[in-house]
Amino acid sequence: MKYKLLGRSGLKVSELCLGTMGFGTDGGWGATKEESFSILETFANAGGNFIDTANLYKGGTSETYIGDFMSAVDRDFFVVATKYSLKDNTTNPNASGNNRKNMMRSVEASLKRLKTDFIDVLYLHVWDNLTPVDEILRGLDDLIKQGKVNYAAISDTPAWVVAKANTMAELMGWSQFVALQVEYSLLQRTPERDLIPMAKHFGITVTPWAPLAGGALTGKYLKGNPGRLKPTSNRITGRSEEITKVVVQIADELGVQPAHVALKWTMQQSHQSIPVVGATSAQQLLENLATIHVQLTDSHIEQLNAASNIVLGFPNDFFNEEAVQFNNFGGFYGQIAHR
Repeated sequence: MKYKLLGRSGLKVSELCLGTMGFGTDGGWGATKEESFSILETFANAGGNFIDTANLYKGGTSETYIGDFMSAVDRDFFVVATKYSLKDNTTNPNASGNNRKNMMRSVEASLKRLKTDFIDVLYLHVWDNLTPVDEILRGLDDLIKQGKVNYAAISDTPAWVVAKANTMAELMGWSQFVALQVEYSLLQRTPERDLIPMAKHFGITVTPWAPLAGGALTGKYLKGNPGRLKPTSNRITGRSEEITKVVVQIADELGVQPAHVALKWTMQQSHQSIPVVGATSAQQLLENLATIHVQLTDSHIEQLNAASNIVLGFPNDFFNEEAVQFNNFGGFYGQIAHR
């Protein structure tokens, strides 16, 4: 396993992040405590240290299992990322959302479940479109000053909000976001319109969730195998199937699993991309870990990009028009080194 710096920080994290949303059997699916421990051991033995969870995952069971596991191992080896925002009870209107009250309450509960004194990375989970940005930033910075959180991050939030927040944090001397978690895969490339360019500008690491599109990109639905996706899911439409067929074709050519191709595509989009890979068994994790040994050629990337291409819309497509580039750069566009 290789390591990358998380955003504009000195924090070293593994090139794959272990997603633990399936730790626990609430809802009729997921990994038992014993299997969850096995998954964590397998990940650590491969050199993986970056673990992703949230206060709501399996009603808190995910954090509890991770806390029980880490209490018997070297806590400092692991970089544990959790999230606040989503409700963990319905007793009052401030038991959810981005507000400071919920932030502090949620973090204290997560610390107890994780059986730790600090959270390495705390994500705002989902933008609530209610809480002022400065309230969120000041709360996160206070938690960092208190030593309860080491780094701030954000998930599922519009690009303009993240840009405003990071700019404000820089001006105020508050902690800036080091990671941005968004849905991103060959079946979901819309973050390329603004979220990913924004993250690149600010030096924020992108940690894609659902990089396998809920299992659709493994090719199992092409074979008629059952899964958790409903027939009405937009991940198994005709277009999605055509994209998956290209993934399977390249996987057959390389002699690897389709999941390896799909995951590696997200990793090769940028050196700042670290996909969140979920697993409900150690065997499933081992299969996905083999991704780190796969290398896609430029031709493979071109094929995958062509199959999954999206309309970027205005102003991106406008900027890419030949006439606009000629008028804007006087014919020198191809001779300019781009950032």
